[in-house]
Amino acid sequence: MTIEKMEIQRLGDLKTALGECPVWHGQQLWLMDCRLGLILALNPGTGAVTARHEVPPPLGSFAFNGDDGDCIVLSLKEEIAALNLRNGQLRTLARIEASHPHLRLNDGTSLADGSFVVGTMHVFREPGEAPLGGLYRLDARLHLHKLDDGLGITNGPCVNPVSRRLHVADSAARVIYSYEIAADGTLADKQVFVRTDDHDSGPDGCCFDDEGGLWTALVRTGALARFDMQGRLTHRIDLPVAHPSALCFGGPEMADLFVTTISDSGRLSASGPLDGAVLKLTGSGFRGAARPVCRMPV
Repeated sequence: MTIEKMEIQRLGDLKTALGECPVWHGQQLWLMDCRLGLILALNPGTGAVTARHEVPPPLGSFAFNGDDGDCIVLSLKEEIAALNLRNGQLRTLARIEASHPHLRLNDGTSLADGSFVVGTMHVFREPGEAPLGGLYRLDARLHLHKLDDGLGITNGPCVNPVSRRLHVADSAARVIYSYEIAADGTLADKQVFVRTDDHDSGPDGCCFDDEGGLWTALVRTGALARFDMQGRLTHRIDLPVAHPSALCFGGPEMADLFVTTISDSGRLSASGPLDGAVLKLTGSGFRGAARPVCRMPV
């Protein structure tokens, strides 16, 4: 289904190599350029860069920590760390057990209990080689728990606001899984939510609208897809870029969609006029919700 009144525009003039992890926070759009080690805030109206922080690349994802807005939790190559946005101090919170030149932490999100869930990507594997790493949860006491394994490229972890199930994409396998989350943060009842082979792309970043619809970036086909709670495609939006990477809802009424894109990820590249730009989509007819914040003692 198409959305007749939707408008797609470029937000500002920023061009990222590997734009990822858009987060609406404090009435601004935050995002990463993972290859360059940059965390940026943009004015959602003009696209002007209002904050810029540097950390050692590669970056995977981040979430705000606490209510003050001056600290974030972020995934580095094999570490989860906290960055003080006021003084630039970087503190390691946890380290995963696996290490490999082609393994790194990738996409993650904050959960309502204050924890941070993040998964790995293990690329350039031999045929039949099992991926290292997996899906992890750092709880609010700074205890690291391994939740699942066997994920080749983890992307888009997010919680359905209606069913409360955690959804996690494996871009390499072209599948999105869903899990039941227990009160102690453990996962159960793993199910295949949707496979995206028919769309000629793995799913990348994901987010939910308030109706329980899952939106994902089809990174190899330049489009967004929305699936209902039964995993049925309801909308597909073609974008003027080759490789959209992630998306989030934001804006004063949480009705705008912001999309990050890729110009050169190291594995994907494109040189069109909007590749690497941040896109702002208005008029979708859907609304989202702001992410919770982490509650780490940092």
